Amino acid sequence: MAPAARARKIREIAALARRVKSGVKVASDESAGAVDFAYLEGFTAGDRQVIGEVLSLFQQQAEAWAVSLRAADPAWRDVVHTIKGASRGVGANRLADACARAEQAGEGALPQVREALSQASAEIAAYQARA
Repeated sequence: MAPAARARKIREIAALARRVKSGVKVASDESAGAVDFAYLEGFTAGDRQVIGEVLSLFQQQAEAWAVSLRAADPAWRDVVHTIKGASRGVGANRLADACARAEQAGEGALPQVREALSQASAEIAAYQARA
């Protein structure tokens, strides 16, 4: 990627980060899959090695998170909050949205978080298999 294009992309990402930080909901395409890989590819400037490392780390963390997504686990709210941020970072907006709902609605929304985590993990695994 040319330096000017890379600089443009960095500015776009910084603007998006400011919007997310300020609480502006970033539109997500409901017809899209559980993970917006185009977002991740753009964020990483298409660097396949970085994408692979980020997704592998996310998958490892997802296994640990899944264990804590039970109402009986006193840390479930912290885990949901962590998943929300990590999900936004990789483009798993449906999962992040499910986490945001669980933060507001409480433990009754945990089944939706578990389902969204499962869907995101499956799509990530399929994406990694194609790469």
